Amino acid sequence: MAKRTSLREFQENLAHRLAEAKGSDRRTLLALEADDTHWLIDLTDTGEVLPPPPLAPVPLTRNWFRGIANVRGMLYGVVDFSSFHGGPLLVPSGRARLLLIGTRHAANTALLFSRTTGLRSLEEFEPDHSAPPAHPWVGGSLRDMWDRQWLRLDVRALLASPAFLEAGEHAP
Repeated sequence: MAKRTSLREFQENLAHRLAEAKGSDRRTLLALEADDTHWLIDLTDTGEVLPPPPLAPVPLTRNWFRGIANVRGMLYGVVDFSSFHGGPLLVPSGRARLLLIGTRHAANTALLFSRTTGLRSLEEFEPDHSAPPAHPWVGGSLRDMWDRQWLRLDVRALLASPAFLEAGEHAP
């Protein structure tokens, strides 16, 4: 039989848990790496993070469009985020991870990263005004306590960018 709790105990417990949540460190950013570049993505714009499943290549696409992944019956276009920014192609194994994005924006897209580095809080960073963002999907630059640069990924801007949407290889 289930333990019965009085309304008063329930309210006290709830008030205590809410007070703890307000005082706790809110980690609302997912930290990832694409080759040597550090990225931060708001958790509200992320989906699942998983090891890369086998990828089905798609002919006549740019090298950064790595193919199609089947994730529990749903198909996702996979973009190598390092190669997309001019870096080396990532090996989709080992510590590499797929980040499913776009579901919230009605796009089945997955980004391939070198690895995830955990959850972060905005309070762990200082604004970095040294260089303006190089791409419209970079929502700002931050520095951590070790003076490493972190770029904020604006998922909505990325998914709307013609450079991202045009994965087809152009004829010479």
